[in-house]
Amino acid sequence: MKFLKVILISIVVSLGLTWEAMAALPTAAATAFTTLQADVLSLVDLAWPAAIAITVAFIILRMFKKAAGAAV
Repeated sequence: MKFLKVILISIVVSLGLTWEAMAALPTAAATAFTTLQADVLSLVDLAWPAAIAITVAFIILRMFKKAAGAAV
């Protein structure tokens, strides 16, 4: 039982120290996440035309296969 208390106390202390360490970084972390979000959104904007083109190409290929199969 004493071992369990020691483990619980050490977990609570480590979480408390982690919380204090995280409180020291909010501006740097917020800036990093803001830039990361902007970069990801710009990459997604670049990927949409490619995704649409690939989807349309697959649809056209499927229609061509159906037409070719029906003609034979």
